[in-house]
Amino acid sequence: MMPPLAAARPQAELYRIGRDPDTWTWPPWEYAGEDGTFGNRYDDPQGEYRVLYACSQRVGAFIETLARYGTDPAIVAAYEQIVVEPEDQDAFPTIAPGIVPADWRATRRIGKARHPGPFADIGHSSSLAHLRIALASRLVHYGLDDLDGSDRRRRAPRAFTQELSRYVFEHASTASSEPVLGIRYLSRLGDDIENWAIFEGSDPHDTATDPITREDPDLAAALATLDLVFAPE
Repeated sequence: MMPPLAAARPQAELYRIGRDPDTWTWPPWEYAGEDGTFGNRYDDPQGEYRVLYACSQRVGAFIETLARYGTDPAIVAAYEQIVVEPEDQDAFPTIAPGIVPADWRATRRIGKARHPGPFADIGHSSSLAHLRIALASRLVHYGLDDLDGSDRRRRAPRAFTQELSRYVFEHASTASSEPVLGIRYLSRLGDDIENWAIFEGSDPHDTATDPITREDPDLAAALATLDLVFAPE
């Protein structure tokens, strides 16, 4: 008998950076690629449901979003693990490393919301044991000899983690048969950043969207962490 998938619930507000006017709008389907996904880690490989990516830490939302502009080789290597908003897919290659476009703040907002969950905590030991069994054939298919926390964040190809998302979407429920509404996972950029992939059909509530000011302390902290500067206006 397989161990159960562990469940987790956000303990406070979630944060997300996106385009104006509402950061909590589901990404438009017209931005999906030929494979039906938006190119992100836990997108649906069958193109049936969309996913919103959010963070428990406000500064973490800035770090996750700004990391694509980094110069650190570890950050550049981690790009495949970083969520990219659909409308930004073609923007980052034209920007010099270490430089954030001058108009970045003007075209984005930071949102906060609440979500009751539950989410599948895929980094939990019980969840990893469950997924090793449930997705054994897919591990072999992708040349993975095991599934652990580092596999999900470092080695596992995006196609596999998208299949993992689909498995959770189709099969996961809590001990009380309550459906799981997304995935909890820790960031590739630091275990102190807790992320949530929210499946379409379970909208966040108490949503708010605010402008990002140049003096925002979390923006400043993220820029310092990633060694980034804004381009001259």
